[in-house]
Amino acid sequence: MKVFRLIILILHVGILFLLLGTLMNAYVPPKIFPWFNLLSLGFPIFIIIYAVFTLFWLFSWKKRTFAFMLAGLIFMNPVQRWVSFSSDKKETADLKIISFNVKAGLLGATDIEKYLNSADADVVLLQESGSKVSVKGMEKSGENGVLKVFSKHKLIESKELIKSDLETNNAYASQTDIEIKGKIYRFINIYLEPFKFEKGMVKLDGVKEEDEQKLKNIVKRLIPVFKKHQDQVGTIKEAIETSPYPVIIAGDLNSVPNSYEYYHLADGLEDAFVKAGKGSATSFHDYKFPIRIDYIFTSKTIQPVSYKVDRTVKLSDHYPVVATFSLNH
Repeated sequence: MKVFRLIILILHVGILFLLLGTLMNAYVPPKIFPWFNLLSLGFPIFIIIYAVFTLFWLFSWKKRTFAFMLAGLIFMNPVQRWVSFSSDKKETADLKIISFNVKAGLLGATDIEKYLNSADADVVLLQESGSKVSVKGMEKSGENGVLKVFSKHKLIESKELIKSDLETNNAYASQTDIEIKGKIYRFINIYLEPFKFEKGMVKLDGVKEEDEQKLKNIVKRLIPVFKKHQDQVGTIKEAIETSPYPVIIAGDLNSVPNSYEYYHLADGLEDAFVKAGKGSATSFHDYKFPIRIDYIFTSKTIQPVSYKVDRTVKLSDHYPVVATFSLNH
């Protein structure tokens, strides 16, 4: 039994260090050391294993339980970026936003349009929009076929921040200034470099040599994209910091919480899910693994009131994210 507990202790400490590695994404960019960003992908699994091991020590009546419980408190905020149980807000919402990667409408452009037309949102931000999807009665910006913004309110100005050149990057970002109740807000719509995985590329079949090769291929694809994301995040971050208006950022980051991309884009902003969400924030459902890659961040002068991942809408490999805000904060 002592040997078994020693093994569990070593594993538990190892998992703790892996979790601590994910926190380093706030400080270490992928171009210097990309492996911390790789760890962020495994955060849900690591934290579950960590909790199970902590319960093991608790039921074993070991004093080390308290040390691991105290260490676990470090990860309260990182956990909330995946699963949140915020309290109901008293503020009255006066802005409704939908962010939705519609996969170019390939799974049903007509049904997507029906959903968006009936949603009664003030602003709709689409990623991988294609040319098929439109929203009635709303002004539109975005002609690149990847990012579109629809608004009930007056569009003042829009421009592209990042545009794909098909050789060095396949990312897009745009900013659209919208006047709402006499005040201008800057909406930044994002679609960071995709990894372009297919299910067969990430599904392990139980054959050792084939699975090992798949894992190597996955890492080879992830690392270069992490490094591209660093440059793309830098461009977007500059646009946020130089904005003369409050900002609302939404889109598909192709990055999970606790990643380098998350830490640096969310820096100084509010994560609407953390502030107003309930339950899981998982938004990409093509794999049987909890993945949150769709987000809405706002300036701190904008108060999140509600946040929902609408899992009733299965018209893409992403679920739409629906959030409401109070602009009178």
